[in-house]
Amino acid sequence: MSKIAALAGVVIKELYRRKDSYVLFVLTALLTLAAGAVNFFNDEKIIRYVKDICLLLIWVSSLVIAIVTTARQIPAEREARTIFPLLAKPVSRGQVIAGKFLGCWLASGIALVVFYFFFAVITGSKEHNWPLATYLQAAWMQWFLLAVVIALVLLGSIYFAAPSSTATISFIVVAGILLVGGHLGKIALEQPEPMQSILTLVYFTMPHLEWFYLSDFVVYDMSPVPGLKIIEATLYASVWTGIFLMLAWLGFRRRNLTT
Repeated sequence: MSKIAALAGVVIKELYRRKDSYVLFVLTALLTLAAGAVNFFNDEKIIRYVKDICLLLIWVSSLVIAIVTTARQIPAEREARTIFPLLAKPVSRGQVIAGKFLGCWLASGIALVVFYFFFAVITGSKEHNWPLATYLQAAWMQWFLLAVVIALVLLGSIYFAAPSSTATISFIVVAGILLVGGHLGKIALEQPEPMQSILTLVYFTMPHLEWFYLSDFVVYDMSPVPGLKIIEATLYASVWTGIFLMLAWLGFRRRNLTT
């Protein structure tokens, strides 16, 4: 665990030494300004609309940070040829995968804390309402969604040499799941065979990332989600994260690092 923690620490330090930290600060400022716009409106619908925009900004920015950071981890090590002395420490390839994942996941978690802190402070000060339990649930669910995404991107980075191609394909896959995944079952019913069976199979075998979006609970000040549902979603994300990390480890074990 000490080796994994050391690798994770390097990833976190690297993130905040690069331009990602500046992007984080800029996006946080934009988030704060957008939330602060609540001060100029008295219409409840407009306030909710502004909050929805802020949450969307949180989701987009956190996904960008998670995907871009993860996509360059393994390819950067190979390109700089630092992977060879790293594995000679000795550090196993499984520990490299685990360390890279943990570092990217914790870094994304830090970004989420910053985003949700400003969101809660600004909206709470304007609405005089502090549904902290709902905010914590939204942040928790999004963090575990990012665990699935990071593990998926890490798997892709094993097979795609360029970080840009890994990031691009990951964005397309994640966006497709979030936008279409929840409707794929209904779309399948309207298709002729064999497309109906193919789409149905895809619907039941893909990770449903859209289940983790709790925007309505935050925007409309709804009661917190029952704890059992949060536990079920956490276990669901953990299983998919484990599957992708296992596949990444198997692929990395068989990967010739000199090619």
